[in-house]
Amino acid sequence: MPKGPTKRRPQTRARLLEAALEAFAELGFGGATIDEICRRAGYTTGAYYSNFGSKDELFFALFDQHAANVIDRVAHALEAAPPSPEQIGELFSEFGDEERRWFLVSTEFTLYAIRHPKAARRLAEHDAKIRAELVTALRKLFTRMGRRPAVDIDELARMMIAAREGALLQSFVEPEALPLGTLERTFLPILFDGASAPGSAQETA
Repeated sequence: MPKGPTKRRPQTRARLLEAALEAFAELGFGGATIDEICRRAGYTTGAYYSNFGSKDELFFALFDQHAANVIDRVAHALEAAPPSPEQIGELFSEFGDEERRWFLVSTEFTLYAIRHPKAARRLAEHDAKIRAELVTALRKLFTRMGRRPAVDIDELARMMIAAREGALLQSFVEPEALPLGTLERTFLPILFDGASAPGSAQETA
């Protein structure tokens, strides 16, 4: 059995991740210092650097953690519910309590990545992994519905993600005029239906 520092490492990492998410959301990715993250987690900078090499690395650990939760939820929902375009709208309109906080962090990091090519390349790689999972889920959904994509399925996944992120932005700015999920439930089924046609998904595999 692991003992000492090795046994405590997962707990240390988890507390640093939570502190970083909190600090990034409150102070911004640029404004949240490593010292501040360590203070919130209750650790020294030594503990930080034994787990992460930079703030970028810390963000990508948060990204992967969030993505894994989303992928699990989507995969489970697609398997459990009867397949329909409306199901896509409902899936993309479900939000956890942490959605606003993650949106703040991920949006600001995206702006940072646009200004820093190296970060942009890494972000694109991580985005591609998430998109691949969505493409797999969409292929399964098309098959269950007896339909096939009428457009490039990777581009369809990009458009669905873009639509959701744009809808989130507007809902967070105008929560009373546009409650969360309103645009997703209305327009994603139309997008999904319009981007597919009767026939087997195997035809485009």
